[in-house]
Amino acid sequence: MQNIKVKNYDAQNAHLWIIGGGIAGMAAAAFAIRDAKVPPENIHILEELNLTGGAMDGAHSPNAKHAWVTRGGRMLTDETYLCLWDLFSSIPSLENPDISVREECLQFNQHIKTHAQARLIDADHQILDAEKLGFNTLHRAQILRLLTSKEDKIGSRRIDEYFDHSFFQTNFWRMWRTTFAFQQWHSAIELRRYFLRFMQELPRIHTLAGIKRTKYNQYDSMIVPLQRWLTQQGVDVRFAHYVSDADFETNPDTQERRATRLHVHHSGAIEQIELGAQDIALFTLGSITADSRYAGNNDVPALIRDRLDHGWTLWQTLADKATDFGRPMSFYGNIDEHKWESFTLTMSDDVLLNRIIEYTGNQPGTGALMTWYQSAWHLSIVVPAQPHFADLPKNTYTLWGYGFQIDQIGDYIKKPMSEATGTEILTELVKQLGFDDILTHVLSTTQVTTAMMPYASALFACRKPGDRPQVVPKNSGNFAFLGQFVELKDDVVFTVEYSVRGAMTAIYHFFEVDHEIPDIYNGLFDPKVGLKALETVFH
Repeated sequence: MQNIKVKNYDAQNAHLWIIGGGIAGMAAAAFAIRDAKVPPENIHILEELNLTGGAMDGAHSPNAKHAWVTRGGRMLTDETYLCLWDLFSSIPSLENPDISVREECLQFNQHIKTHAQARLIDADHQILDAEKLGFNTLHRAQILRLLTSKEDKIGSRRIDEYFDHSFFQTNFWRMWRTTFAFQQWHSAIELRRYFLRFMQELPRIHTLAGIKRTKYNQYDSMIVPLQRWLTQQGVDVRFAHYVSDADFETNPDTQERRATRLHVHHSGAIEQIELGAQDIALFTLGSITADSRYAGNNDVPALIRDRLDHGWTLWQTLADKATDFGRPMSFYGNIDEHKWESFTLTMSDDVLLNRIIEYTGNQPGTGALMTWYQSAWHLSIVVPAQPHFADLPKNTYTLWGYGFQIDQIGDYIKKPMSEATGTEILTELVKQLGFDDILTHVLSTTQVTTAMMPYASALFACRKPGDRPQVVPKNSGNFAFLGQFVELKDDVVFTVEYSVRGAMTAIYHFFEVDHEIPDIYNGLFDPKVGLKALETVFH
């Protein structure tokens, strides 16, 4: 059966029904307006929560007054994030409508340049010379073996099936792991894709000098400006609308498949939205922040194991209808392999911040991930440029961190991180820094907000073909899938770029758009980048 030829939609009469108000859904709406010329009032975003942004959050803490929280952070690059920059080159910035978000980011990074001087710290509080990556001949051969392997041959194999134990003791792995959030049991295919997509970062992985950041957290610097622009255009955003199901029909003559009806819960009732000939449905699948739970100084965030939120429900319901709609169980099925705990410190003075500056030699925003690679919880922190939140009061400061091995007994707090209060996590951090002399002061002047995320790295799960559906499934006449759990050949998940590229792909498929989708950057195709990366590996 051949894939049917889908005619382009008449943009002026088409209606877009976007399920999910995360960055993927918002980007799809923006591309539909800017590039496909769909009237904004014909674009409908159905979002279960009362705010947009999905995983790209930044807000007041739900557990403490005068405290702020982000569950995660994103480090961007110029070379890899081409679709993202394409989008935000046309969105006015948060504070200056005369420049775009992209221009603001460029200006900010001209002023605040990343050059980390404390990437790896040992158990004795000593900063390592991380420029020495620690490869031996076997490690180099293993890297080349993975790079030259085809994805269909790698299949569902794990990273530790391609490398011996000593590889995971190298400085390279210690930095690459925490920069991109890989575990040894994650997908070898995804690691290979990351090697290719971020090859330009390999020679500077010890400083992360190629990293670009937004002025504030990504919610304030990206989501708020994008939401404001969409609203000003006239997009119909419906909060507290949960899509639980959709109906599909297949034309027996042409084999065209169409979404015909959405089942929407809101205001205590269920509404059925009929999809007509000019209606297109875009479904966001899965969620790495589903079932997140928060806690503060004196309590512990719950770990939800039975999918209480609806982050995975719609995809599972849709997947039961067709074999090519993906297999969500492959990603949500092993919480213990994918859970994280992060924490945000809100400090009422700069005592801790100043000690970190003195210790590292980095001003806020110029450093990168600091990782205690020998710590039982495998702690990492980032000290961003201050203020990191647009509404942060004067003389208030924040930093963010996370644990990668949260079921291990801490080095100083003798319990798993997953069972520790915010105060205990802060105590462990301060002692890992070796700042015992200011511990009492820091504890008395800091609000800690912790966030437990059962599926934080689920997108790196070992997978096989078909586990992730295509953005536009075969013979689809009017529906597509968005988010981090769709298949985009050669691109890497756990990036905002992936969500934005998927959105661009879907919109450009259904409309005759006179605008090219940027090529996927691959460092091997750039002779200078590829040569420098090889020199770094074989140095």
